[in-house]
Amino acid sequence: MMRSDDHTPSEPAPPPGTIDARYPNRDLSWLDFNQRVLAQALDRREPLLERVKFMAIFSSNLDEFFMKRMALLRQRVQSPKADPDKSHIAAAILPVLRQRVIEMQAVQARCWAEDLRPALADAGIEVIDYVNLAEAQREVIDDWYRANVYPVLTPLAVDPGHRFPFISNLSENIGVMVGREGTDERLFARIKIPNMLSRLVPLDDAIETRSFVPLEQIILHNLDDLFPGMVVHDVMIFRVTRSAVTALESEEADDLLEHVETQLRMRRFANAVRVEVPPSPSREILSFLTEELGLSETEVYEREGPLDYRALFQIADLPRADLRVEEWTAVVPPALAGEGVDIFARMRERDILLHHPYESFRASVERFIAEAARDPDVLAIKQTLYRTSRDSPFIDSLIRAAERGKQVACLVELRARFDEDKNVRFARRLERAGVHVAYGVVGLKTHCKCSLVVRREGIKGRDALRCYAHLGTGNYHPKTAQLYTDLGLLTTDPEITADVVSLFNVLTGRARPEHYNKLIVAPEQMRLRFLEMIDHEIELARSGRKGRIIAKMNALEDRQITDRLYEASAAGVEIDLIVRGFCCLRPQIPGLSENIRVRSIIGRFLEHSRIFYFGRGADDPLDGWFGIGSADWMYRNLSARVEAVCPVQDLDARRRLWRILEIMLEDRSQAWELAADGTYHELVPREGADPNSPEVLGTFAALMREARLAEQSDPPMQGTK
Repeated sequence: MMRSDDHTPSEPAPPPGTIDARYPNRDLSWLDFNQRVLAQALDRREPLLERVKFMAIFSSNLDEFFMKRMALLRQRVQSPKADPDKSHIAAAILPVLRQRVIEMQAVQARCWAEDLRPALADAGIEVIDYVNLAEAQREVIDDWYRANVYPVLTPLAVDPGHRFPFISNLSENIGVMVGREGTDERLFARIKIPNMLSRLVPLDDAIETRSFVPLEQIILHNLDDLFPGMVVHDVMIFRVTRSAVTALESEEADDLLEHVETQLRMRRFANAVRVEVPPSPSREILSFLTEELGLSETEVYEREGPLDYRALFQIADLPRADLRVEEWTAVVPPALAGEGVDIFARMRERDILLHHPYESFRASVERFIAEAARDPDVLAIKQTLYRTSRDSPFIDSLIRAAERGKQVACLVELRARFDEDKNVRFARRLERAGVHVAYGVVGLKTHCKCSLVVRREGIKGRDALRCYAHLGTGNYHPKTAQLYTDLGLLTTDPEITADVVSLFNVLTGRARPEHYNKLIVAPEQMRLRFLEMIDHEIELARSGRKGRIIAKMNALEDRQITDRLYEASAAGVEIDLIVRGFCCLRPQIPGLSENIRVRSIIGRFLEHSRIFYFGRGADDPLDGWFGIGSADWMYRNLSARVEAVCPVQDLDARRRLWRILEIMLEDRSQAWELAADGTYHELVPREGADPNSPEVLGTFAALMREARLAEQSDPPMQGTK
């Protein structure tokens, strides 16, 4: 899914009642981002199942927005004494956000009803309402229901002997009012739609043509089986969203593992923040429900279409190659290609830049750790894990290495939002295998992505230790590595690996290095270093030389960085920002930001990599400073997390990074540009543009082509650092 960002404390907001046009509202900007995701579902140039996928992603993103951001704003409104200014701003922005959500969901519903659903039917994929089934089909579905659904349903009544039932987060439910025949009795009962069953029930097993019936409709039309001898007076489907913000999140803990487990228990029973219902819902049931959940009218969302569009992932995954983009098979990185290639030998020859999913994650990063686990000359492995898959090969490799007597240390970030439970289980499993598990630095999330391998080798005629490192922009997650674009660097540079050693000492011990040789590490120095590099470009521009900054990231929010970029623009520095998600900077304003351009790339893969470029006045762009890392220009990344940005020094790697930036800045097929008034405009290729250019192909197709061309050429064996 396209993930939005975790909440951490942000910088002070402007005084209540004031609007500072220099800093667009973060939450409105995030909704702008999700609007661009929805636009992919509306775009008829995209293959049909890709559009269906983006329809589901839009809703999944919105769920996360309510769980985190809307929940936080609601909490601020309800606790005005904690921070009156933030409470005032939250109260002002909540109705604006609500209206934007309602408008977007109306567009989504029309797209589904008038465009996608008919197009799917034309392609032989039907979503059929229960009432439209033929009699023979209805008999088949009802028989299936009695055998597979009815036994697991548990109607829960509310009366003096039965309390209002707990309604879990993101669950879809049926509320009914029932009573004994011949009486005025009206009792509420709730039926949870089972989440272990597919939400779209297939009518057949065909491949080319499929027909599905929504599960909730099957249950709705078989309610008599659940309430024999009773009269069903009223029925309403509803879906509840709960807060993911808990009171414990800002507290320090003596035992972080126990703290996170407690937080998870609290989150399960956190306050509801939204209830979604169909149009014209039962007012009696809705009134009862909102009172029990503690919700106001403004937290009720009536809308057309399915209540849970995430069920459409089931359709998006159908094996219909004719309705989806051509499957992409990642290439083996050229530097690691060839039978029997020694990954450690190749790393000793030169730094290796990796670009996923264009280049294989399995053949590079997974292989690096797996071979280290097997290699008898490897003495130690250290790795950070923020998010990984349930069947993670990294967990298996680390356990295998520990069982073979190697020193293995793993920093498991227990507080990775929505992955806490999984990470707790990983931590316990690693500890049982003898891996040294750390949970991070108190008060800071560990978000950096780095691995270290220490190997015994013959160096200058005698045994010595050499360090190998991987630093990346994305998680050690094999599945998302096929869906997200990320960068990584495999290196043996002694200054960088020494920095990685120091960084792990910070993460697992009590070390506090005064400086790092080449890594830029947050929170100690990253903000200052970025400000210094921006200042250097300002000085160059003021002295009549060329100032140039290009930065690619997921989100931009930090006001100190924003103010310095405004200053750089006023000095004449040319600035291009490629910001996928929300951007709290306004470009192209005369006298403030006329030299700043902001674009967002949305398409086949989730743009997740972070690239930073500072020209340093050089005529050749390759002589500028290039860096990749895990941090966005957000307050939380620069001041409340452990992050690392690594300089890229190898000439061939810098050339590749420059080409990536060039392609993204040329793209007019999948790019959106932010205007001075705060609105995004979708770009279109110019008339007469070369159809094979990135402008027309778009970022993803252009980078796939680059990867294939690189695969077909002989890898250079020597680079200049």
